[in-house]
Amino acid sequence: MSEQELNLTPTRPYLARAIYEWICDNNLTPYLLVDATKPYTDVPQQFVQDGQIVLNIAPHSVHMLNMTNDAITFSARFSGASKDIYVPINAVLGLYARENGQGLFFDPDEYANVQIDEDVLESNTSEEVETKTEAPKKKPSLRILE
Repeated sequence: MSEQELNLTPTRPYLARAIYEWICDNNLTPYLLVDATKPYTDVPQQFVQDGQIVLNIAPHSVHMLNMTNDAITFSARFSGASKDIYVPINAVLGLYARENGQGLFFDPDEYANVQIDEDVLESNTSEEVETKTEAPKKKPSLRILE
């Protein structure tokens, strides 16, 4: 193998974005299969089973979905409470359509030899904490004007 082949970035984030778009374009429901045991993964632990969680990431189910080369982030409601989700891309095990199971499942060992920039992951998770600790938003209210 040449040195250039050894320094290639993993295909997982690119394929995840593509399959998500394909699922949505076909009016199907995208489900994200996550390894909840990976470091920096922030998902609702009460729904984790056998170290994994399946998340519905349909556009109408999530808010501010962002799929980068480092992580998938969004906000969603779980048992009526809003939660910010952070899934490092190495924790993504698959992305598939709920209705027919079609999609992609990734090799869990794909990132075994990839150097993950933990500073990026730490800064992303600390940014989330900082935004959460800002002044709480006021409860919305309506006022009748005459």
